[in-house]
Amino acid sequence: MDAKTIQHVNAMPAPTWHRLHMNDTDVEIPAGLSVVHEVTTEIPAALAGAPDAFDAALAAEQVEWEKTHPEKTPEQRAEEERLRTEEEKTTYGGTAYSRYQIGADAIEEARSLARAFETGMGADAYAWMREVAGDPIVIAAPAGEPQEVAVRVAAVPDAVNVAAIDVVAAPNAEVTVVLSVDSPREGTGVTGTSLRVFAGTGARVHVVRTQTDDATFIDMDDAGLFTAENAFIDVRQTVLGGAKAYTGLAGDIRGTASRIDIDTRYLGHHEQQRDFNYTLRHHGEKTLCNITANGVLSGTSKKTYRGTIDLVRGCKGAVGQETETVLLADDGVVNQTVPVILCNEDDVVGNHGATIGHVRPEQMFYLASRGLSQEAAENMFVRAIMEQAAIDAPDEPSRDGVMRLGSHLLDNFEGFLDEEEA
Repeated sequence: MDAKTIQHVNAMPAPTWHRLHMNDTDVEIPAGLSVVHEVTTEIPAALAGAPDAFDAALAAEQVEWEKTHPEKTPEQRAEEERLRTEEEKTTYGGTAYSRYQIGADAIEEARSLARAFETGMGADAYAWMREVAGDPIVIAAPAGEPQEVAVRVAAVPDAVNVAAIDVVAAPNAEVTVVLSVDSPREGTGVTGTSLRVFAGTGARVHVVRTQTDDATFIDMDDAGLFTAENAFIDVRQTVLGGAKAYTGLAGDIRGTASRIDIDTRYLGHHEQQRDFNYTLRHHGEKTLCNITANGVLSGTSKKTYRGTIDLVRGCKGAVGQETETVLLADDGVVNQTVPVILCNEDDVVGNHGATIGHVRPEQMFYLASRGLSQEAAENMFVRAIMEQAAIDAPDEPSRDGVMRLGSHLLDNFEGFLDEEEA
């Protein structure tokens, strides 16, 4: 494979802060990598879906959505245009629409769920990942007893190894999807998962992704979510390894009273880079979203976090909240956090905020007085993140990946689980 640059990855929907170069990023794929498919699955045969299951589910939902959202009459459109013209005349001499607003309006006016659906890393990254991944792994969860499936991606030296996964949860179904990405062999390369999730009416989908690559690999985590009426999707991401880790997630909270929750935990140490982009769009009434991120940065690591909650016209009663807490354990780290609320509707609630804290000099002095060097203090924070990840791991293989990586980073890491069990 030739070297490739995927541009405008993890792009914010409405660009801002251009001078800080935070609106998007580029992903550099090294030359000389082969494409492999070293992916293992634990999926009951009854949950194997047809290759077009996701697109078929979205098309069927389109029909149901049009029944409750009929197209506007010519008279209604004319009245909207009249009101818009009057507003432009009275608002500071006229309203200038941004390129983002024009594009967003075009998507809404198209009335196409398929066109509105997106993934967090962007169209170019999605297309490339789907191409190298080959045929998708399709999980079709029926209503009934809760189900659990697992997909495991192993980093392969000198190779790109990406899994494409489609999850379709039928009405009132419940399924847990465990994704683990690890590097059991030394080397350099690229890992990734390209995930699409459709949650039907009343469905519950739980996604848990744990990434424990060594610091010589690049990881790409791209996801797109869709919720029908009263559906719920929660995603827990743990990003611990990789020289560069790119995480993008977009969600269309479409159905009335549907909900998406995102919980991200991350670690950056040495010279690692972390790049996050979350875009959750509220379309349905009384919808809810929560985005929570917690992390530690040490050494000279760098992290960019973009979180956008878009309250689209028509989502009355919607509530969106996002918070990030990050501990900067070293003066050499670079942290960029951009929480954004976009609002085009009344009777909604949008909250965002970030708590960013350094380890204060007096705290470092206290630790030094107890015999801890700067490096030892940083390792203490790293150890805390790794230990919590091992405790919260969703299954044994995911925990094994955390333990493997932890033993590479820290002395005597393996023994802490014995202490917990004792």
